This record gives sequence, structure tokens and C-alpha cells, in this order.
Amino acid sequence: MKTGKYILLNLVLMVAVAAGLVYGVLAWLDSYTRHGEAVTVPNIENMTLAQGVRELQKIGLEGVVSDSIYIKDKTPGIILDMNPDAGSRVKEGRSVYITVNTNNIPLVVLPDVIDNSSARQARALFLASGFKLTENELVPGERDWVYGVKYNERELELNDRVPIGATLTLVVGSGEREMVVDSLASDSLDFVEAIPHKSSVDNDSWF
Repeated sequence: MKTGKYILLNLVLMVAVAAGLVYGVLAWLDSYTRHGEAVTVPNIENMTLAQGVRELQKIGLEGVVSDSIYIKDKTPGIILDMNPDAGSRVKEGRSVYITVNTNNIPLVVLPDVIDNSSARQARALFLASGFKLTENELVPGERDWVYGVKYNERELELNDRVPIGATLTLVVGSGEREMVVDSLASDSLDFVEAIPHKSSVDNDSWF
């Protein structure tokens, strides 16, 4: 009888110890993973980077710059995007990845139009690429043919890099070269016609 009570008591103690261990492990896991401790990500878009990072730090989050892009209509240095999005519920200590509008205007390679394109084609290509164009600068040459591109009065070369959105000037042929050639040819013809023929000179000498 006493043996049965002893066994039962041991079983109760074993169950109690097991329950205590399970409870302790669950409590430790809960504490370790911060289960139930979540914060709401604030909206830091359009803030400066310093302002946005401070707002995140106030609630235990960390701001990390993951990318930078250039948008000309946005203030340089402001936050354009964030991940996770504003309003998301995340655990305290989580990193928020930030995209910033760069302070530096990116440089792009000049399109291949020099001595390789008509003025109309070049203008369409430059405008589609985000550049601005002034009035064409005319030079003697084949009409509407692109002989060069200028930026800030400087003649550019193929593969030169210029700021995106820059204002450029196309150096375009005016067609005057053909007019000059025609004029020279006409003048030469008039000169030849003005020279007396030998037969006429010879005939005059008989009188």
C-alpha cells in the first residue's frame, strides 16, 4: 500500500517537474524572440536621412540606406522609399531599409549622333533620353546633318559623359557648302565663257 502511494507521488512530482520545464522553456523562448513586442513603422518618406533615422531610433528601429537614385524633381538627400512600408508591425530592433535621393546628378554616355544622324533623329533621341536642347548651331555642311554636340559651349566627343537632363546644343549643317560649290562652279563657267576662243582671235587678226 505504501509502495503504491510512493509510486503515485513520484509520478505527480515528475509531471510537475516536466510541466515546470516546459513552462520555463516557453517563457525563455518568448523573451528571446520578443514575442508580442511589436512596433509600428512610422512614415519617414520625404524626410531627410538624418530625420528619418532619428524617428526610427525613437521606437527601437534601425535605419539602413540600401539604395540611392536620382529624381530631379525631388529634394536631394530626402528619403524616397522604405522597406517595410510605413504602418507595418515589426519587432523592435528590426532594420528598415531606406532609398535616398542622391545629391549627385548621374552622368550618362553621350548618344552616338555625331556625324551619324540627322538633326531630327538626334533631337528625338536626346529628348527621349531626358536631355534639353537649345536652338541648333548652324555650320557649313550638308543640310540638317549633325556634325557635333556642345555642352556649356564645349564641343563633346563620342563616349563623353554628361549630366542627365543637361541642356545641349546640336551643331548642324546649314547646306551652305552645296551653295558655295554651286556658286564656284557658276563663276568658273562664266570665267570660261568670257575667254575669247582662239578661232575668234585668229579671225580678228585678218582685218
